[in-house]
Amino acid sequence: MAASRVGLWIIGARGGVAVTAIAGLVAQRLGLVDATGLTTALPPLCDLPLPAWGDFRVGGHDIRQAPLADELARLHRDSRILESQLVDAVAPELAAIDREIRPGILWKVGPRIEELADAPGQQPSTATAAIEQIQADLNAFIQRNELETAVVVNAASTEALPPEDTWPATAAELAEQIAASDCPLPASTLYAAAALDLGLPYVNFTPSLGALPRGVDELARQRGTCYAGRDGKTGETLMKSVLAPMFAARNLQVMSWVGHNIFGNLDGRVLDDPANKATKLKSKDALLGEILGYAPQTHISIEHIASLGDWKTAWDHIHFRGFLGVPMTLQFTWQGCDSALAAPLLLDLARLAIHARRRGEAGALTFLASFFKSPAGDAPQGFGDQLRLLHQWALGAK
Repeated sequence: MAASRVGLWIIGARGGVAVTAIAGLVAQRLGLVDATGLTTALPPLCDLPLPAWGDFRVGGHDIRQAPLADELARLHRDSRILESQLVDAVAPELAAIDREIRPGILWKVGPRIEELADAPGQQPSTATAAIEQIQADLNAFIQRNELETAVVVNAASTEALPPEDTWPATAAELAEQIAASDCPLPASTLYAAAALDLGLPYVNFTPSLGALPRGVDELARQRGTCYAGRDGKTGETLMKSVLAPMFAARNLQVMSWVGHNIFGNLDGRVLDDPANKATKLKSKDALLGEILGYAPQTHISIEHIASLGDWKTAWDHIHFRGFLGVPMTLQFTWQGCDSALAAPLLLDLARLAIHARRRGEAGALTFLASFFKSPAGDAPQGFGDQLRLLHQWALGAK
């Protein structure tokens, strides 16, 4: 296929992950950095006709107004990441991208996220009005930049999950809920429905509800488009998905697995709210039972420590039983920059989702399971199995 312009539309475009991803995309386009951290730079993914970095035009929604360059400078100053030369080199393009960011919507997001908002026009009167606003912004972005298509990626703050009995089971029920004056669905699901209804692929990099309800999946299939998610797998849970299969393969019984997480960025501030934190904890704790075949005792904590900035530390203690009943432990500490771990995955997912859309794939992109804590579709949880699924797809998708 001849090169054509494609869009990357980010929900939460002024957040740390999004700003780092945008800076990384610009840096790749300008040839300022190598491809470390990008899985699409490795075979067999690099053999696919994926969109080039120069093909992308970037826009998005956000509930905050701070310029992208200011956010990137803050990451550099407060969290001590990125070279100053890189920050200066990408700043001119960030100013142009700023003009493509529109005010985000606030609908059933909870008080902690509402506290962050400082952009105008975020409180739609109805869910229908919210959908119309989102779609108008997306259509204008596509037309203004003469794009073939665009991928919508949710990198916003984590919402509290609504009760499962409110999740629409069919596309018709989804439409009824959106039309109701008291629509129970959160902003992440309205964004998903708006994008998929336009035939655009949607990626949920957050633990929020997004496209999880069956009714949203049905809508995607009706519109012949695709989605992926949820919750980018970048650190402690990535390690779990690698280590848990080892215990299972060696027939070592995991008796308990405890994980403590501390970090200080905006995401940590939102997760300090118990309702928002519960969504994240559910996503982080879901995979062990499926991999091991039984449910060990688990405990996960997430604490906001403001001084850490964008750096996060996870300490895990694994208590397991070996031959002759001998108890043993494995401990690990993971320290990493939250945005620098997540941003390349966001870019990889954008390229892969657009390629899948070009191929006419519809519904959940299960082959992208290795990128997520709670992958959409019927996908395995072990990282090795997930990676094989991705490579098998890539070998057949050239």
